[in-house]
Order: sequence, then C-alpha cells, then structure tokens
Amino acid sequence: MKSRTTPRLNLLFASSEAQPLIKTGGLADVAGSLPLALSQLGHDVRLVLPAYPQAVNRAIPLTTAATLELPGYDGSVRILEGRLKDSVPLYLIDAPGLLDRPGNPYTDASGSDWRDNAQRFALFCHAIVVIALNRAGLSWRPDLVHCNDWQTGLVPALLASEDSRPASVFTIHNLAYQGVFNRTTFDQLELPNALWSHQGLEFHDNFSFIKGGLAFADWITTVSPTYAREILASALGYGLEGLLQHRSERLEGVLNGIDYSVWDPASDPAIPQHYDAATFSLKKINKLHLQREVGLPENEHALLFGHIGRLVAQKGVDLILQILPGLLRLADTQLIILGSGDPGLERFLRQECGKHPDKIATVIGYDEPLAHRIEAGCDLFLMPSRFEPCGLNQLYSLRYGTVPIVHRTGGLADTVINATPRNLLNGSATGFVFDRPDVESLWRTIDSAIDFHKRPEIWWQKLAINGMQQDYSWDRSAQHYVEIYQKAIDHPAPNPLAKRTPR
Repeated sequence: MKSRTTPRLNLLFASSEAQPLIKTGGLADVAGSLPLALSQLGHDVRLVLPAYPQAVNRAIPLTTAATLELPGYDGSVRILEGRLKDSVPLYLIDAPGLLDRPGNPYTDASGSDWRDNAQRFALFCHAIVVIALNRAGLSWRPDLVHCNDWQTGLVPALLASEDSRPASVFTIHNLAYQGVFNRTTFDQLELPNALWSHQGLEFHDNFSFIKGGLAFADWITTVSPTYAREILASALGYGLEGLLQHRSERLEGVLNGIDYSVWDPASDPAIPQHYDAATFSLKKINKLHLQREVGLPENEHALLFGHIGRLVAQKGVDLILQILPGLLRLADTQLIILGSGDPGLERFLRQECGKHPDKIATVIGYDEPLAHRIEAGCDLFLMPSRFEPCGLNQLYSLRYGTVPIVHRTGGLADTVINATPRNLLNGSATGFVFDRPDVESLWRTIDSAIDFHKRPEIWWQKLAINGMQQDYSWDRSAQHYVEIYQKAIDHPAPNPLAKRTPR
C-alpha cells in the first residue's frame, strides 16, 4: 500500500550483503527485508550488491543491464539485473577478479581480510555513484541513496561534489568496523585530493571509508535509538564521537525490524511443530526434537538455554563460558550454542561439549534452519553482548516465546523489558535484563530466571506469550525511514568541503 504522507520515492539501497543471497550478519537481514517493506509502501526500491558467486547463483535468472568503465579497474564492469525474492529489482556489480570472490565477502579462507578490500569496495562505491547519477544507462534515477556500513561509505563523499545529486542516508550497523586504510591506499584509489582533509576522509593520518558516510551523508541513522546515543560517547564512538556530536541534529536511531513471513513459529518450515500464542504448550515438542538433533538427552522438563552468534568478545560469549560451571552443577539444565569466530573460544566449546555431552551441545559454523529450530526449541536465549547496535536474535526469541536474557545496551535495551515485579504486574515484562556486562551480573540474572521458571507454569507462559505478542515487524521501521528520507531530500546537508563565504 502506498504511503499517504509522502510521494512515491525512487530509492537505491546499497549494501555489501543481503539475505538470502549472502549473509555474514544482521546487515544481510536488514538489506533483505527493508527494501521489500519500502516497496510494499509504494516506493520504487532497487537493491545494489557486489556480484559474489554465491549471490549470483542464488539470484539467477540474471540479465546484463549495462556495462561500465570505472576508475581503478582494468576491464569492463557489468551490472547484472535480477529480482530479490521475486519482488525488488536487484543490481549485482560484476567485476571479475575483484568482487567475484567465493565464500565470505570480506575475508579469505584463513579468516584474514582480503588485502585489496579497499580497492574492491571503492569500485563498488563508484558503481553505486554512477547508478545514482543515472549515468549507467539504466534510464532510472533515484531520489535518494541509502548506504549501509563502511563498504558503501565513499558514496556520500563522492556524491557531495555533484551539482545535481540524489539525497543520501547512511546507516551505521556497527561502528566498530570502519574500513580504515593508509594514505598510500588513498592515493592508489585515485580519489579526489580534496577528500584528504580533516573535514573529509582523513582519520589520524589514515583514511576511513565510514567517515565518508558520517561526514557527507544528508542524514545518518543507526539501528536502534539507544545505540544512537551510545556512539556519541568515547566508549562506543571509536574516535568518531566528535564528528557524530557535530552532526547529532542529523543523527537518528531507527530500530531494526524482522520479517515475520520468515520468522514466525506458526508457519516456519524449518521447525517440526508449529505453534502460536494460543497453542504455546506445543512449543515443548520442538524442544524434544532439538535435543534429539544435537545429541542432548530428551527431557521436556529440562531448562534449555540457547545462544546463536559470532564467537567474539563483543557478543559476551566469554561470559557464557565463565558461567558454565554454575550451569553444569544445576540439575535439568542444558545449553546449545551455534556460532563461529575466535578459534580459542571454538576449541574451548568443543572441549566442554566433549566433557559434558549430556549438558552442552555445540555446533561450530552457521546453519540458518538450525537457528530457527534453536529459537523454537529453547526456553531461554542468552545474549550478554557487551554492546549491540540493534540485535536481531532477541527479536526472534521474543517472537518464538524463548525468553531472552540480555545486557542493557543498544537495541537490547530498546526491545526487552525486564521482568521486575512492577513490569510483571502491569503485563509489560518480556525478558530478563542486567546492567553490567560481567560474570556476576549475568549469573544473578540467570539465577533469577531459573527461580522464576520454578513458579507455577502459568507465570512463565504469560511472560513468554507477552514477548510473542510484541510487534517488531518492518512496517513501523520502514515508515520511519520514509520520514527520514523525506527530510534528507527536503533539507540536504551542505558539503563540508565547500568553501564558505566570509560574513
């Protein structure tokens, strides 16, 4: 249905990954869902993505829509055209030898960043700019380009000097990843010399892709309101808090949504037993299937904890490992972890799983259908992230009646309401929240959750069902983005490198 408050907009959505074509994290979920939600509001949205082999294979059929000659690349770059989920027009930027790498979009088989990532994503940005300025021969011009994370950060900077340009919005999904390279790389990319300045891309004698988005975009968003406030301070600003404070009037947090056509226990094809808030008692059937699948003893009365995510310090996985001895001492508790990351954490998990196969199950890697079954089968979901720009797994958990245990930060603070006596009484509670990312706070909260689970069953059902009834669909978030798009179009930001006339 077309939005009543704004005219129909032409929108170019630029991302380095998108589900179901290729995924490493939450950005892919957003890029695979938000364009569809915007399209359903009546806007002409087109997604542009690098033509990784995996993305190409999953997007077939494709046609060659245009051929480009771009700076820094010897050869022709093709724009392959297809459809995302048979709906949104899709452009894949095909640069043989540069963007068509197998596996992870950003790292090689050893887990190290591709050494030419600056060249790869600079070329991607140049292609986006050509499309944005209607110079690609596609006979289509966007009113606005929505860029996401550092891999697209050069786009607002390159557009800023154009006399007739579309507006730009830049979304920070995780400020910890900035795309910082040395001055030699800047020179090799043959970027405009004017961009090498404190007001431009220079960042402590290096240059930063993400700074292009933060300094030049007409509007900046993050993926939750709390994270938008957190990055204004040094702890999570990573040296860019001064710039963000300077641009704070054009900085806004928009909570990510989730796609309920994909994440819904009432219709999810990946889970063995469908259920909803009215049939919550059927959820335990998924627990028994999950226990059987991962090799844990089948016990519907066991309190089953789950965790899905990258095995890195940000996600607080080390805190989970430190509370393992306490969990192991408790009767009728089990834990399943799905993820990959730090080799040391992977080894430790495998060892603990081998020692306690009746209590812990570990699956190293990522398995999307299994992730759905973990959400459907577990009672509690552990998410003790030290920081979390938005987080999606707590939203999936709420939808599946799997009560989340989270640290009060970023999007976790915005979406999970602590089960305090007052919140339980007024019916707003949806999970368990702790304030400090340390072992003691996590364990106290787990202990409180266990005690709560021992109450009459109706108490737990009410808490879980309240979470299931929350609305974190993309509908509201998409409408919020449309409002921001209109502000960016109506009130373009001045080029920070433009010469100012003295008063």
